[in-house]
Amino acid sequence: MANIISDETIEYVGILAKLELSPEEKEAARKDMAEMLDYIDMLNNLDTSGVEPMSHIFPVNNVFREDVVENGDSREEILANAPAVKDGSFKVPKTVE
Repeated sequence: MANIISDETIEYVGILAKLELSPEEKEAARKDMAEMLDYIDMLNNLDTSGVEPMSHIFPVNNVFREDVVENGDSREEILANAPAVKDGSFKVPKTVE
């Protein structure tokens, strides 16, 4: 184990996670964290010079369809049902004095 996790780090992580850890649980957490950090260090030693950086493992494509108007402008048909029309819009009674 190359990574040594301090008591303060374990306490701080416990506070952040809102956990009350017993001494045995703190020791287990310290061991687990050290193993994770050792594994990350091992990954950092890999040669990735020929690997292209990526943000996703699968290609990200836009899945939306084209925005095409299908029903057209039916303003006149809609306004034909209005009880009152003014300047091409519905005319309604005044609600604010």
